[in-house]
Amino acid sequence: MKPSILGVLVTQFAILSLMAFGGANAVVPEIHRQAVEVHHWMTDKEFAALFAIAQSAPGPNFLVATLVGWKAAGLAGALAATAAMCAPSCLLTYWLVKAWDRYKETAWRNAIAAGVAPVTVGLIGSSALLLVRAADHGWKLAVVTAATAGVAYFTRYNPLWCLAVAGGLGAVGVLG
Repeated sequence: MKPSILGVLVTQFAILSLMAFGGANAVVPEIHRQAVEVHHWMTDKEFAALFAIAQSAPGPNFLVATLVGWKAAGLAGALAATAAMCAPSCLLTYWLVKAWDRYKETAWRNAIAAGVAPVTVGLIGSSALLLVRAADHGWKLAVVTAATAGVAYFTRYNPLWCLAVAGGLGAVGVLG
């Protein structure tokens, strides 16, 4: 018997919730793989657009899960994906904080703390790479992405200025 879309959403996002060191952005590649490549709920471009909407909206970074659920199964999908993305990690965090405080002077706690940071950076880096590949369909867009990354990394300018410039270039047809 084929599982329901809601069942698939709950299962996938519950698992991803427990792997999301650094927040939902750390598991964007797997969300993309499931939504685009495995279940075909959307295209690369649609996923990139949903991710952009989720990041531009105020609020937590797990909104991409809500939008993927919405695209896959409407309001019920949005609610299921959101609950599945939040509940397992919230429960795990609640339990871990109690243990974390209890064992603050142990060597294993310090080792875990030192090891989680590089894992988080790697997961978020892979998310950035996936989004660049999904969004940049041509050399002009790749140049805009590279320029934005350079401005964000090497200057103190707000990256929203890059967004404004890219929006202006798109509006006049340079990036079309």
